[in-house]
Amino acid sequence: MKLHKQLIGVTGMALVVGLLIMPADGNSRGRGQGHGNNGGQQAGLSTIAANLPMEDLSPLEELGLAKMREEEKLARDVYQVLHDKWGHRIFSNIAQSEQRHMDAIKALLDKYSQPDPVTDTTLGVFSDPELQSLYNSLVEQGQQSLVEALKVGATIEDLDIKDLYDFLQETDNSDIKTVYQNLVKGSRNHLRSFTYQLSLNGVTYEAQFLTTEQINDIITSPQERGRVDENGDQVSGGRNSGKRQGRHAGNRF
Repeated sequence: MKLHKQLIGVTGMALVVGLLIMPADGNSRGRGQGHGNNGGQQAGLSTIAANLPMEDLSPLEELGLAKMREEEKLARDVYQVLHDKWGHRIFSNIAQSEQRHMDAIKALLDKYSQPDPVTDTTLGVFSDPELQSLYNSLVEQGQQSLVEALKVGATIEDLDIKDLYDFLQETDNSDIKTVYQNLVKGSRNHLRSFTYQLSLNGVTYEAQFLTTEQINDIITSPQERGRVDENGDQVSGGRNSGKRQGRHAGNRF
């Protein structure tokens, strides 16, 4: 896509490598973060994004960052509303994870001096009219019952994964790819958790954005732990935990 990259020196590269493999620090907060080895693994992703090399930013990459910034806000806001309505811990846990996703995208926007589409931090307010309409409809659906609220959660993660997969195909910037790979890993874990909770209620989630095969591949595979690099390969954290999908995975990226 690009012929010229702005490179960092040996010292800067050593810092980036150290950040990628560093143990989890204490910046990741929220309930349920003692599960497995991944408590705190999201902490540091914004710093990693800021310290990886700056590269030319294409219009598609600009679009992707703006879209994902508001899409992560949509997820966070809907989950906050649904937690207030139903009091289910899955919504509060994952809402905190979505806030960290928002922060990681914001770090990239700041790094490249891009405008932040989140001009109003008020719950449920969006610059993108399509996301505004989607937020309104998802909240309305989620207010109907806990099962419908869990379906909303699965739908949001379905959309998030689809968009991240698409945007990963449109970038070759290592910093953006690293952030997206970690965000999509977290979204896969969130989807596993929502679909598990639906299964406890005798409900099977039907794919809305990904294919049915893609959804099944995700929800039948183990929860993913640790931090990954720009190619999606694990660089820190523990081994996959197996199909412990009954856990609330809100603390996992």
